[in-house]
Amino acid sequence: MTSKVVFLLLLSLVVLLLPLYASAAARVGGWSPISNVTDPQVVEIGEFAVSEYNKRSESELKFETVVSGETQVVAGTNYRLTVAANDGGARKNYLAIVWDKPWMKFRNLTSFEPANNGRFL
Repeated sequence: MTSKVVFLLLLSLVVLLLPLYASAAARVGGWSPISNVTDPQVVEIGEFAVSEYNKRSESELKFETVVSGETQVVAGTNYRLTVAANDGGARKNYLAIVWDKPWMKFRNLTSFEPANNGRFL
């Protein structure tokens, strides 16, 4: 093969693979919707968020369900969830962000606030 043929083959390969690379690069660091909010891992993250919030604020919210959510790949995974919790007999939605690194047994509640301000989901 001549160097011109090799060059054209490599150029063709780059042109074919570039859209795949761009698509993958867009997913890393970006938020992706969680398709199954009843997945046990997602529910566990939601329960953790409510429990940790209760510890920090001396509240007595009771976790009910994960309403919706997204994940973000970082050094671990960020979970941005809308969770429903019972607050003294009234069901309310809250927005929670949890950073999870299961291989290090690390989980941190980054944010937890009432969902009425529409900031996230």
